Amino acid sequence: MTRRKSAWALMALIAALGAAPVWAQQTRTVEGVVLDAKNNPVPQAIVYLKNARTRAVRTYITGDDGRYVFHALQPNTDYELHAEYRGQHSSTRTASAFDTRADIHLDLKLPLVR
Repeated sequence: MTRRKSAWALMALIAALGAAPVWAQQTRTVEGVVLDAKNNPVPQAIVYLKNARTRAVRTYITGDDGRYVFHALQPNTDYELHAEYRGQHSSTRTASAFDTRADIHLDLKLPLVR
């Protein structure tokens, strides 16, 4: 009887280890560049990232290269992004929960010409 219990325990362990990647939730990253109407990077633009579920907002101020990045985002949540600079707003882009990529690249375009 103990041999049967050991076999069941071993099978349960193998099944649990095989399912571990399903339980482990990976995070994702959304990054991109804020551009003006002539496709030049916009330094000092503010990028807003809103969690569509909780409505929590995170911000990022772009550097000289216009780049932004948000790390450690939940994969099963939609995020809305837009950029602002000197009263100008980009259109809102969405990083969808249906997009299974770990790294999502979304450029944001402002209507201004510098």
